[in-house]
Amino acid sequence: MLRTIREYVDFQAAERPDALYLIAPEPGLSMTFAGLQRASRELARFLLAQGILRGDKVAMLMQNGYQTCRLLIGVMYGGFCATPLNLLAHPSQLEYVLNHSDAKIVFVAPDQLERLNAALANVTRDIQIVLCDVDAQEFIPMSDEGVQLPLVGEEDDALMMYTSGTTGKPKGVVLANRSVVSGGQFVSAAHELEAQDRVLAVLPLYHINAQIVTATSPLVRGGSLVLPHRFRVSNFWDLVAQHRCTWINVVPTMISYLLNDAGSVKSGLDLSRVRFCRSASAPLPPSQHRAFEDAFKIGVIETMGLTETSAPCFTNPLDPSQRKIGSPGRAFGNEAKIVNTEGMALTSGEAGEIMVRGPNVMKGYYKSPEETAKALTPEGWLHTGDLGYLDPDGFVFVTGRIKELIIKGGENIAPREIDEALLKHPAVLEAAAVGVPDEHYGQELMACIVLKPGERCTADELRSFCRNELGAYKTPKSFRFVCELPKGPSGKVQRLKLLDMEEILA
Repeated sequence: MLRTIREYVDFQAAERPDALYLIAPEPGLSMTFAGLQRASRELARFLLAQGILRGDKVAMLMQNGYQTCRLLIGVMYGGFCATPLNLLAHPSQLEYVLNHSDAKIVFVAPDQLERLNAALANVTRDIQIVLCDVDAQEFIPMSDEGVQLPLVGEEDDALMMYTSGTTGKPKGVVLANRSVVSGGQFVSAAHELEAQDRVLAVLPLYHINAQIVTATSPLVRGGSLVLPHRFRVSNFWDLVAQHRCTWINVVPTMISYLLNDAGSVKSGLDLSRVRFCRSASAPLPPSQHRAFEDAFKIGVIETMGLTETSAPCFTNPLDPSQRKIGSPGRAFGNEAKIVNTEGMALTSGEAGEIMVRGPNVMKGYYKSPEETAKALTPEGWLHTGDLGYLDPDGFVFVTGRIKELIIKGGENIAPREIDEALLKHPAVLEAAAVGVPDEHYGQELMACIVLKPGERCTADELRSFCRNELGAYKTPKSFRFVCELPKGPSGKVQRLKLLDMEEILA
C-alpha cells in the first residue's frame, strides 16, 4: 500500500495522467493528475533553490483557490512540511504561530500581505515571503530539472496544523505522511469512493477536514474536487449541479444555513448524482439531520475526526439502514475505547473519555514534549478530550468535551443537550450553552442564541420552550441574543469563548 503523498501523486499521474483532479470555478481552471505531478516537482525544485531543506516548514496564508491546493499537495510531495495558516486567526495568534513553527518561507495571497507583515513585525528571524495569487495559472519560476528531490518516507513530517487554541496557546499538531494518507484511505474506503466520484470542497484548506477529506481522499482514489473560494449558500447547489458532484462535505453550521435557504433552491437543478452528504467537525443535531434529508432528499453520513487523528476516526456506514442519527458512527481504520478518569476501559453504555489509536494519529505536538506525553499514552492511544460512550453495536455517542462539561449542583450536564433542544425552536438558527459561575450551584446555564433572519423571540419564550424540552433543572438561567457565535475554521463553536461574550453582553 502506498504510504506517502508523493507515491500517490506519482501513481495517479502514471495510471490516469489526463484525468481531472482539481476544478477551480472562479478562474475557470482545472488540473489533471499529470499536471499536479509536474507542478509538485516544479515547486519542490523552487523551494530547494531558496534554501528550503527536507522537513522544513512551508507556511501558507491564502484562501481556497487553484494555487492553494497545488501548494498544499506540492509541499508535501517535495518532502517538506506544509503549515497552512488560519485566515481567521487573531494577529497575536498569527505572530505566535509564525514564531513557534520555525517556518522558513510563507506563500501569501496579496489580500493577506498586510496582515502577514503586521504579524512578522515582531518575528526575530528572517522568513522569505512569496506573493501568490490563488487564481493564477502559473506562478513558480522554472528551475533546473536536474535537481534531485529529497527522499520522502512514511514517517517524515508532511503537515503541521495548529489547534484553534480555545484554551492557552495554539499547539502545532505534527502529522507524518502515513497519517495524512491513512486519513485519505479511511475516507475513501468508508464511503466507497471511486475514480468517478467528485466532491464539492467548500471548507477552507487551512483546516484538517478539507486537507484530508476533500484534497487527499480524491488523490487516493483518483477522483476529483471542485474548490470554490469559499462556502456560499447562494451558489452551493448550482456548483453541485454544474460540476456533476457525487458527494458533498460540510459542517453542521453549513447544513443549518442551507436548510434556512432551502426554499430558494432553483427548480430544475439536477442533484441526482449526489450519493451522500458528509457532515463532520462538530456534532450534527438530530433535528437538522432529519430536516436536511427531508428537504434535499440526500442522505447524511455523520462522522467525527480531530486534527490529531488526521480528520476521520469515526464514521456512519454508507448503507442508510445501518446509520444511527445522533452518533458520528463507529471507529473506522483505527481502534477506539472509552476510559474512566483512571484510564480503565469501560464497557458498552458506560460514559467516559473517548480514546483512539491507529496509523492516522499524530506524531505529537511540535516542540511540546509535555503536552505530547499528556495526549499520547506509551501504547499509542490518543486522549481525544471528548466525552461519550459506545453502544452495543460499537457506535460512539458524544456527550461533550471534558473542559466544557457543565457541573450544576454536582450534576454533570452536557452542553450539547441544551444546544439540540434550543435548535428545535422555529426561530433559532444557532445555539450554544456554557456554564457560568453561580454562588448556589457552582455553575448555572447560559445560552447564546442566533436567531433566523426576520425572526423574533424573547428570553421568556425560550425559557418556557426549554422547560418543556429539558425540564426546569436543565433550562438555561440566562439567554444572550448575538449576531454570531465564536467559531474555529471548521465551524465548531469555541464554547469557552462564550464566557467572554456573556461578560460583554450582560
